Amino acid sequence: MSAKKTSLLYIATNNAHKLKEFSQLLSPHGFVLKSAADLGLNDIPEEGHSFAENALQKAHTVFHACGLPTLADDSGLEVDALDGAPGIYSARYAGTHDNQDQANRHKLLRELQGLPKEQRSAHFRCALAFCADNTQEIFEGRLSGHITLEERGAGGFGYDMLFQADGQNVTLAEISQDAKNAISHRRKALNAFLNYYENTSKFTL
Repeated sequence: MSAKKTSLLYIATNNAHKLKEFSQLLSPHGFVLKSAADLGLNDIPEEGHSFAENALQKAHTVFHACGLPTLADDSGLEVDALDGAPGIYSARYAGTHDNQDQANRHKLLRELQGLPKEQRSAHFRCALAFCADNTQEIFEGRLSGHITLEERGAGGFGYDMLFQADGQNVTLAEISQDAKNAISHRRKALNAFLNYYENTSKFTL
């Protein structure tokens, strides 16, 4: 699939890791990306009760600031043994720390201590919200797997060192970025967005 002629798209995030993933996934389709930081929006509210609600809130905030088509995601990790936690609180699961990702992973390992692999099932979930004139759409993606007993790998970010996807024998932090992008929850949601965009004639980004 390829993007249409004019392809400027705002991404409602200040997370450098997420922006890099979006760029790697969308640039091959011709999109030119700008972020919330380009608009001076350093604090985008997340006050919803679901990934979809948070994504829509972020997309609306940036869209109203720039007046241009905007894509926002809210994503996180849901662990079955923890009744879906950390869920929408994935980014601040352990509170606020200098090394936030590591603190979140350590808390998760403590919460699951003693549980065998078959009780450590989890999935990453992504909700993408697209906002343009008179339009809002939600696209979702999911990657299933389990939480490992210890951190493995040096790549990725967030919970990648603890997450082993179904059908894989390595964590997301032990594979290349391209390999991760090929199977990620964000990729699946973006594929749904691209399919929608390619088949909807009313948009000129």
